[in-house]
Amino acid sequence: MHIEVTRDVFPLAQVFTISRGSRNEAQVLTVTVTDGDLAGRGECVPYARYDETLDSVTAQIAGLPADLTRDSLQHLLPAGAARNAVDCALWDLAAKQAGVRVWDLAGLPEPRPTVTAYTLSLDTPDAMQRQAALNAHRPLLKIKLGTPDDMARLEAVRRGAPEPVIIVDANEGWTAEVYADLAPHLLRLGVAMVEQPLPAGADELLADIARPLPVCADESCHDRASLPSLRGKYDMVNIKLDKTGGLTEALALKRAAEAEGYAVMVGCMVGSSLAMAPATLLTAGAAFTDLDGPLLLSQDRTAPLHYDTAGVHPPSAALWG
Repeated sequence: MHIEVTRDVFPLAQVFTISRGSRNEAQVLTVTVTDGDLAGRGECVPYARYDETLDSVTAQIAGLPADLTRDSLQHLLPAGAARNAVDCALWDLAAKQAGVRVWDLAGLPEPRPTVTAYTLSLDTPDAMQRQAALNAHRPLLKIKLGTPDDMARLEAVRRGAPEPVIIVDANEGWTAEVYADLAPHLLRLGVAMVEQPLPAGADELLADIARPLPVCADESCHDRASLPSLRGKYDMVNIKLDKTGGLTEALALKRAAEAEGYAVMVGCMVGSSLAMAPATLLTAGAAFTDLDGPLLLSQDRTAPLHYDTAGVHPPSAALWG
């Protein structure tokens, strides 16, 4: 088996900003695993928040043995971007080798089109209101917040988009006091869920304050090992392949989280359709799906995912799986 890593850059349609910074392109790693005749592909987005770089993740992948399997990979690499891209490439290759779609290989029903959130990046209230108005036809909007001055942004988005369901992502940017102050207004404005209001590792106060709307763990939840630390603090977990280290652990995390009573959100980093494709296998029964990465790009992969009023559709075999 041969493993190849390449770097790809996808320009964004517009600057994308969260509480930690801005970007105008998605820099990703594409992994191709070949057995001599067939090839499987996977994509990851190394994330500085988790001390990952393009170079460090490439080095992790370069150290893998040629006799790699999905099972052995779980022990050779930790949860994270490197394992994700390789794991998804191995799933793609295995589906091609078996001549079946990947959901058949995983023992899952074929994914159905699923409504996905569309993300409005952090900006001034006026700019966010304009963004909201342009996307008011979408059924689900996700707002990037995470500053002490977010009330005006919330009000502006709701003015721009009176009808859609709104979910909010603070990206660890609030304190307990800020969240407690905002929570009643989130309810008043029809916000359905708040994602990671407090920093991971400093979120114990969530167990002591009222949670009048569901609180979702993102940075605080990576894989199944994260679940014990979430008890009493969160109502939902955001499953992202770049955090779990691939589809294998993501499927296991979903089963374990649901068994413990957590609702599930399926999320993504900003990447191409190849990065989103495996995550469509997780969307059945999810409370929220946030697989809008390709919608934020000005260029995408060949044979990209299809998006329409029904949401994001499962990938074609030409893309993945």
